[in-house]
Amino acid sequence: GVLESFLGTAVSGAIFCLLAGQPLTILSSTGPVLVFERLLFNFSKDNDFDYLEFRLWIGLWSAFQCLILVATDASFLVKYFTRFTEEGFSSLISFIFIYDAFKKMIKLADHYPINSQFKVDYITHYSCACKPVDPVNSSLFNRTTVLSEDELAYSSSNMDNTTIDWAALTAKECLKYGGELVGNNCDYVPDITLMSFILFFGTYTCSMALKKFKTSRYFPTTARKLISDFAIILSILIFCGIDALVGVDTPKLIVPSEFKPTSPERGWFIPPFGGNPWWVYLAAAIPALLVTILIFMDQQITAVIVNRKEHKLKKGAGYHLDLFWVAILMIVCSFMGLPWYVAATVISIAHIDSLKMETETSAPGEQPKFLGVREQRVTGVIVFILTGVSVFMAPILKFIPMPVLYGVFLYMGVASLNGVQFMDRLKLLLMPLKHQPDFIYLRHVPLRRVHLFTFLQVVCLALLWILKSTVAAIIFPVMILALVAVRKAMDYLFSQHDLSFLDDVIPEKDKKKKEDEKKKKKKKGSMDSDNDDSDCPYSEKVPSIKIPMDIMEQEPFLSDSKPADREKSPTFLERHTSC
Repeated sequence: GVLESFLGTAVSGAIFCLLAGQPLTILSSTGPVLVFERLLFNFSKDNDFDYLEFRLWIGLWSAFQCLILVATDASFLVKYFTRFTEEGFSSLISFIFIYDAFKKMIKLADHYPINSQFKVDYITHYSCACKPVDPVNSSLFNRTTVLSEDELAYSSSNMDNTTIDWAALTAKECLKYGGELVGNNCDYVPDITLMSFILFFGTYTCSMALKKFKTSRYFPTTARKLISDFAIILSILIFCGIDALVGVDTPKLIVPSEFKPTSPERGWFIPPFGGNPWWVYLAAAIPALLVTILIFMDQQITAVIVNRKEHKLKKGAGYHLDLFWVAILMIVCSFMGLPWYVAATVISIAHIDSLKMETETSAPGEQPKFLGVREQRVTGVIVFILTGVSVFMAPILKFIPMPVLYGVFLYMGVASLNGVQFMDRLKLLLMPLKHQPDFIYLRHVPLRRVHLFTFLQVVCLALLWILKSTVAAIIFPVMILALVAVRKAMDYLFSQHDLSFLDDVIPEKDKKKKEDEKKKKKKKGSMDSDNDDSDCPYSEKVPSIKIPMDIMEQEPFLSDSKPADREKSPTFLERHTSC
């Protein structure tokens, strides 16, 4: 439910950012966890289990197993999460964001189809009317359906001699009263689909353009930075305004108006007993093991990505403390029937990007230098508190079109792929050799080996995607763990020299910078050795030569001597210089 998501996100996120070891990590309902929950729901429905109670026990067992991992110092396993594993997992989540955004838009287009056969000259041929299914039963009192008080009140105001005026009913009212929509134009609402795609791509394009506005030549630095920081908010406001101005009835965000569970059959506390047989409480430990693997991988891989050296974080990482609070919050969410929350890769990367610090003063044309990330708890706590408060902003949020939000999802998926080495290596497959960038790994690893490494990563990613989309998705967490095993097996396929450049966690620019400095020192050293071996060693401190004017007047080139005498006489430089 929408309200459950709002409440769970606000409570879990605020507590985590306040007490966790790495507050820059953002908790959310991630794609892999939702895939598992969907499979769990279908399994419960097929076996007549009480889903929420079954889910409660799985959550309790999984939280217990996570606490065991914390107590046994199992977070040391993150040392096996190399760039291969990190980028494979983060790319999968990014592609899920991108795929889901387009999937939602295609589903919307199916719901509001476009009449591709429409011709302006044939508008007189198109019609849609409401008619009773059986003209004999068009009278209200001849219907067998029992009407509610609202239906009776409406019908009495639109009836003449106890007969419904079918032509005056709207499409929803027609179907509500048992009527039938007749006509060749009843299935088409073309404006909604076209307007939705304009809002979708417009929001994405505007967000990308405004985010890059920081490097533009227009406006002062402060204004550019402000526009770049609030790129997504500005894009949402711009296209919400366009949607309101055009006035097309695009689908809007559904926000609950009352603070109560979405399902009327449940409360805010899930009873742990009474809905399922006793053995289900013990058997829940088996699927809980899969959830634990998924939670551990999702949480720790995201934490490793957040704590990368390239972010220049000064404060240490708290892998054990983070997992501890995820386990505690999982118990709370299971009892309240809220989604399970774990570190979200894409949103955490977006949080890091929004907190990056750069030099404010630089030479004309010089790019600002990255200084680090503002490490604090304020932004995360406030974000989640505002998420909870937004429940009471339903009168405002209900005007946000869903295609605008899908555009934001597309932007987040694409933006999180920027700077990922895996994507850079994919682009190399389509680049001629002379146009390839100066990557550090291209200096030391043959190109065919680079392509082989990329190919293996693509195969692993494709297998994960296929597995996620089939009935075998229940073992999806185990396959994510298998990425570590695949990377370990690659030690027998690639040399350690190649892997040190293709799969190293040290940032690309840092390694390149160090290598360039070594080359400069080596070049300078070779120049010094050449000077030592030469007969005329080079000296940076060259003494100044003072030439008196009277000597210059005595030189042949200033006298009236003949050309023949000039050839015989030594020049000034031959007599006054050496070497």
